[in-house]
Amino acid sequence: MNKIIIIAVIILITAVAVFAQRTQKDFKNKIDSYIDYSVPIITVDELKDQTKNYLLLDIRERKEYDISHLCDAVHIGYKDPDFSSLKGIDKSQPIVVYCSIGYRSEKIGERLLENGFTNVRNLYGSIFEWVNQDQPIYDSNQQVTDKIHTYNRKWSKWMINEEYQKVY
Repeated sequence: MNKIIIIAVIILITAVAVFAQRTQKDFKNKIDSYIDYSVPIITVDELKDQTKNYLLLDIRERKEYDISHLCDAVHIGYKDPDFSSLKGIDKSQPIVVYCSIGYRSEKIGERLLENGFTNVRNLYGSIFEWVNQDQPIYDSNQQVTDKIHTYNRKWSKWMINEEYQKVY
């Protein structure tokens, strides 16, 4: 009986691992189908211990930002971006743009590059990948939160970290 339980647990763990790998590969494929790499990327691993070295720009809409964002990120928006916070910023300032998966942030990153900013990076997988890799996010009161705005129900499937509550 104990052998059966042990085998069942091993099979379950293996199935979960295979599912997680498949989901991560599917997410990477989804990202790659949306972005053109017209803005250089930065990965979560490259950014996570370096956030203080970058101006972080959240390209999502205000309601998304208010639910959760990266620490000290400045809200810019996408549909009607507010670039006023960039007035007077040195054009060589290291900047990281992010959104949900990287599409909207790439488009705003392109605009920044076109306007003379020379050190712009797009966070690969954006806030979804940030959270999927267990990095902290903050609410509108700058408190760590377990809620993440997933844009809508369809896109929420790419936010696979079950420690977080999906909001859309």
